Amino acid sequence: MTQSPPLPNVRLPHRHDAPLPASEQTPAQKKNLRRAGAAGLIGTALEQYDFIIYGTATAIVFNEIFFSSLTPAMGFIAAFGTYAVGFGARPLGGLFFSRIGDRIGRKAVMVSTLFIMGVATFLIGVLPTYEQVGILAPLLLVACRFLQGFGAGAEQASGVVLLAETAGPGRRGRFSSLVFVGSALGTALGAIVWILVQLMPREDLLSYGWRLVFLSSIFVTIGAFIIRIKMAESPVFEQLKAEGTLKDSKPPISDVVKNGRPNLTRVFFLNLGPNGFSYIVQVFMGSYLISRIGMDPTLIPKILLAGAVAGMVSAFAFGALSDIYGRRRVYLIVTGLLLFYPVAAFATLSTGNVVAVGAVIVVGFILAAYGAPGVSAPYFPELFGSRYRYAGVTLGREFSSVLGGGIAPLVCSALIAWATGSWWPVAIYMTAIMLISFVTALRSPETRDRDMLDESDARL
Repeated sequence: MTQSPPLPNVRLPHRHDAPLPASEQTPAQKKNLRRAGAAGLIGTALEQYDFIIYGTATAIVFNEIFFSSLTPAMGFIAAFGTYAVGFGARPLGGLFFSRIGDRIGRKAVMVSTLFIMGVATFLIGVLPTYEQVGILAPLLLVACRFLQGFGAGAEQASGVVLLAETAGPGRRGRFSSLVFVGSALGTALGAIVWILVQLMPREDLLSYGWRLVFLSSIFVTIGAFIIRIKMAESPVFEQLKAEGTLKDSKPPISDVVKNGRPNLTRVFFLNLGPNGFSYIVQVFMGSYLISRIGMDPTLIPKILLAGAVAGMVSAFAFGALSDIYGRRRVYLIVTGLLLFYPVAAFATLSTGNVVAVGAVIVVGFILAAYGAPGVSAPYFPELFGSRYRYAGVTLGREFSSVLGGGIAPLVCSALIAWATGSWWPVAIYMTAIMLISFVTALRSPETRDRDMLDESDARL
């Protein structure tokens, strides 16, 4: 790996605050790293909790509550359309918070996004239904979903950037992956809550049970807020601030578009396949099993719970492996294996065998939903120079998420309807987006343990 030439007019003094190896860190630095890890973990737990309870509600109840005037098939498509709105809002949130993250601080973004997501999720729990207020109900749902996505558009990027900049060499993969361990934890919490409320009679579930799922998010929000208020800022950001580099630099968005376009494009395509697979596995497959295979809806959250537990281990394990063997190599292995997943997965889902179906979805969690993100957590921040790192990670990931996870469940629903129930078009679509990520990884540099204070981007 080589580095691009330093950007002009950038002062590079002695960097005394750079992240140190564990053996050289003071007790206070180690404490800050642990607190940053907890902050990243619990915040993304809330984000994923928000998304998984919404996605599960979309598959189980929202078509009856907010789109009761439509046919079942159109109700599912409309419900997944509102799901996609959240992903459409993510790049807007990323654009809005990019300047804050690269100029005011990573911590400020992490606190702000947490508040926005928490409030939006809570408000969904008090929305009126279609029977109560007609078309206003789905419009309000879309508004709340937009706020969820707006906050989420900067959430994961702020977490992985702060942890990558706080952890020292040799540990960046392990600590950055905690963001996605938190994501798996959020999935597990969402699945547990849905398992509990589905014990209610169907009539009670449709009446008020689903509301309890969204209202319960307030407890996660409060806990995460307390942790994030107490955490320290990234030492890399503090060093850049002390040097005065940030005062004279260009706005981060225009800076990264002008100087960081190659890696911005890389992040977009590296994220496309795994992100799409993640939400197909976590959201679409549940509705497919219920509507097409006739599986008991109460089984879906239980399968998601098993996948989430496996995902917690997977995210950390793949992050740690990338510390040993390198980001690029491990990412190539994961995306390469996932090229063979779609056909095998849908052939197995079609059997309706509960054990086989559960195994297929758990494998999707291990590799796509959490394995690949466990590697990308340190990989994406390492691709960018320190001046616009936050903007690069945010814009690359979130615009990719629109075409990856954002529209994937909607596209899959439409393809199934177009093919009159055949899953082959979905399998082809999944293979195509993963192939894009695999080929991009082949043309990407290795970045393990690069200097996070370096102003230049990683290059081949």
